[in-house]
Amino acid sequence: MSDDTADIPPPPAEPAAPRSLGDLFWTFTSLSMQGFGGVLAIAQRELVEHKQWMTREQFVEILSVSQVLPGPNIVNMSLMIGDRHFGLRGAFTALAGMLLIPMLVVLGIAALYAQFASHPMVSGALRGMGAVSAGLVIATAVKLATTLRKGPMGVPISMVFGALTFVAVGLLRWPLIWVLLALGPIAIGVAWHRLKPLP
Repeated sequence: MSDDTADIPPPPAEPAAPRSLGDLFWTFTSLSMQGFGGVLAIAQRELVEHKQWMTREQFVEILSVSQVLPGPNIVNMSLMIGDRHFGLRGAFTALAGMLLIPMLVVLGIAALYAQFASHPMVSGALRGMGAVSAGLVIATAVKLATTLRKGPMGVPISMVFGALTFVAVGLLRWPLIWVLLALGPIAIGVAWHRLKPLP
């Protein structure tokens, strides 16, 4: 008698979770302390690849919601991730991890910058950090682009909306809020139509 269960693939592994509120706090503190000019690239590497608290697809979903909501993307993400695992306590713990220690560091750096802002080495270092931050954001976008294949709109339609957004914001300099109000409902309608089951 053959064993039919041998051919059944194992169920997909569930994403891991923070061990405690302390783990959540120090993870987001670590993210914020590494994020010069933006934490998004560090967050993707840490939360998806190292901690494995979510998949790439889940990261993109949370990031999409975070970008629509008011406020910094990563702060919105920290609130949602903390709430997902520990409820309201987790949301405030993750938020504290994002803001508490970095705020003290930034206040100290601001005091030093007021004294050394005109120094050529300081201005050169800031320009270099800006270039590194831009590179990290581009690398993260390329890495997350693989999730478009599994999305409801697919790669071609997503690229069209990306190009339209780039033209509107990058070239025509339209305010982001108007671009969202114009393209957002169209993108939602296209996704809804493609998700609708066939009769």
